[in-house]
Parts: sequence; structure tokens; C-alpha cells
Amino acid sequence: MNPAGVEAGLAALARSVLDSVALSERVAAVADRYVETLRAGGTLFFCGNGGSAADAQHIATEYVVRYSASRQPFAALALTTDSSLLTAAANDLGFERVFARQVEALCRRGDLLALHSTSGESPNLVAAARAARERSVWTVGFLGRGGGVLAAEVDQAVVVPSEDTGRIQVIHLALEHLIVELVEEELSRSP
Repeated sequence: MNPAGVEAGLAALARSVLDSVALSERVAAVADRYVETLRAGGTLFFCGNGGSAADAQHIATEYVVRYSASRQPFAALALTTDSSLLTAAANDLGFERVFARQVEALCRRGDLLALHSTSGESPNLVAAARAARERSVWTVGFLGRGGGVLAAEVDQAVVVPSEDTGRIQVIHLALEHLIVELVEEELSRSP
């Protein structure tokens, strides 16, 4: 294994993300939308499958507990954490509906749904995005591999320019941490 090759690959991906003005503008717009949602009393919802489910849980926790500043908690929930609900929905409704069913039950106009997917092709995330649209819930997709089907189903697609699952997830987490930092900073300044 050539460590220099690994480092060069990660550095090239990070450079392409940092150099993308369009991606920077999307991330800033998403951060503004998170602030708007929280300021209006809405809730941030997160979901994903596999490693992206772990990212959804991680990021929701940053809002509820804290990221870099001691502050009041922000309303956030990962739709990936209730094993009884997930297994009942998968058993009774099909795995494609495990997130959509929760969106139908929990999300309201003024909330925000963040969907994490390295492929953008997961049927359960597409169904969740469609359920959110029916409830006037704003959606953002943190995606890779060109965005897949999900890119056309969300209000804002943040697509990492990579085909590598691990690298896409690393960048998703970095972008979401940046957004948390921006949200904390903005909400600490104004009511």
C-alpha cells in the first residue's frame, strides 16, 4: 500500500470539493435553511442507510447535544434509531417505507429532512423525499456518484464528486459538521 497514493487521492477529492463554487454556494444555502428552520421552531430530521445512517445519527446528536459551543439544544432527530419502529415498518410495509412512514407521522410544514446517500438510488430515501414533499417539508440530499434518482427528488442536492463510498461519507460528514458550526454561530448571534 502506498500511503502517498492514498494521501494524494484524498487531497485531490478535498481540493475538488473546496474549489467547487457551486458546491460552496449550496452548502451555504443549506446552512441558511437549517437556521431558518430552527429559528421558526421547526425540527431537523436526518436519515440514511448503513454508514449514512450512522452519519445521520451523528449529525442529529450534534444539534441536540452541542457541537463546538455550549448552548440550548436544537430540535433534531435521526429516523434511523428506533429498532422496533424500523423492523415493524419493514415487516408490515416493506423496507422502502421505513423512512416515509416516519416522515408521514412526524414531519410538519416548516421542518427539514436531510437524506444521506452515497448513491442516491435507495428506494427508501426516494420514498421519504416524496413523502416530505407531500407535507411541504424542505429536503436536502447529501449525495455522491452524480446524485442518482434522489438528486431530482430533493429541494437541494449537495453532490460530492466521487464514486468512492468511503470518501463520499467522509466529505458528507465534513460538510455537515461545517453546517452545524455555521448554524451554531448564526443562532448564537441573533434571536
